[in-house]
Amino acid sequence: MKQADIKVWALSHVYDGPVAAYIDAFAKWLDLQGYRRRCIGLQLQFVVRFDRWLKANHIRIDDLTEDHAERFKARCSARHRLPRGFSATLYRLLEFVRNSGNIVAHPPAVKEPTRAQRIVNEYCQHLRNGQGLTRLTCVQYAPFVEQFLIDRFGTDPIDPSLLSAADVISFIQQQASRLSQARARCATIALRSFMRYLRYKGEIMIELAAAVPAVPNWSMTAIPRALAADHVQTVLAACPRDTTTGCRDYAILMLMSRLGLRSGEIAALTLDCIDWDNGSLVVHGKAGNCSILPMPADVGEAVALYLKRARPRCKCRTLFLCANAPTRGFSSSTSVGSLVLAAIIRSGIETQHKGAHQFRHALACEMLRQGATLPEIGSLLRHRKSKTTGIYAKVDFAALRPLSLPWPGGAQ
Repeated sequence: MKQADIKVWALSHVYDGPVAAYIDAFAKWLDLQGYRRRCIGLQLQFVVRFDRWLKANHIRIDDLTEDHAERFKARCSARHRLPRGFSATLYRLLEFVRNSGNIVAHPPAVKEPTRAQRIVNEYCQHLRNGQGLTRLTCVQYAPFVEQFLIDRFGTDPIDPSLLSAADVISFIQQQASRLSQARARCATIALRSFMRYLRYKGEIMIELAAAVPAVPNWSMTAIPRALAADHVQTVLAACPRDTTTGCRDYAILMLMSRLGLRSGEIAALTLDCIDWDNGSLVVHGKAGNCSILPMPADVGEAVALYLKRARPRCKCRTLFLCANAPTRGFSSSTSVGSLVLAAIIRSGIETQHKGAHQFRHALACEMLRQGATLPEIGSLLRHRKSKTTGIYAKVDFAALRPLSLPWPGGAQ
């Protein structure tokens, strides 16, 4: 019997509700997604309960919507606590049946944008089409502009001609008191840009952009938050490489500690990024920049071990996959940061910072101690500006020691 013909579920009774005809195909789909047999059986129990409720309420398959799932959940939660994964299974089933073409997708209700939101949308459209700025820039500016309009006008009609320098200064002072220096500086940039936009549109007659106060945000003021070299080795040694998750985490940590990859760059890696013949790795960095890095032998061995023993067999081309079903790549850099945090906690070391970026700093500091130059470090870390690499000069104590002045009065 072929593997595809093996039935992955069995029920004690035959059911003839609206979704009964989809249970077998749904179970096979769950199996292909990497769910374990026990988990599949549990999800099918939820589906059967939902199927019985649909039949009792005379709900047909072509009338099935998310509202029915919500009503069923409310009924079940009123009697007892919902089991873990109950809600996810229902929506997973609805998505599966919808993809089969038997449920009409109902578009979600669209709320009418407020006056402030309409102004912000027009402003963002001007940034994109008129100024050529990226979508990410609009995403950063829009919340500050919308909050400024809400704080100034509240529920009253928005009239930009009523804006004054006092309104601008008051808003920036409020933002600076609760935000970091970097975010407060972003607020000033956004508000200056919006005031220039209003002046361009003729909504205001005075140049309020000049009234936006500056927020101090000196660069290069901190010391790199690097993990100590012995701590890096401790974290690597603590990875249980005999498990699938540990094997994956070890390969990720090796890429961070030996090549200085960022969390987002690791999440974006695919199987096609590795050139095994030339021993190189294609890295997609910030701003869409693409770099080719040599892959050290120990890094290649860690990645190869993960591919052979731990990575699930699937059609997904993402290099590193989530440990839990459904089989998929990391949704964002946050997922990589979470596993790094877990690895640090598992190692038992005490560090002031728990982020993944400290492995990148640790690599730069270690290269500096081994005699590498700042341009060489910047090349490996793929810095676009030499100023970014210059922060590591603060930890080059051998070069800084001759520059230090003698202590007054001599040695104590």
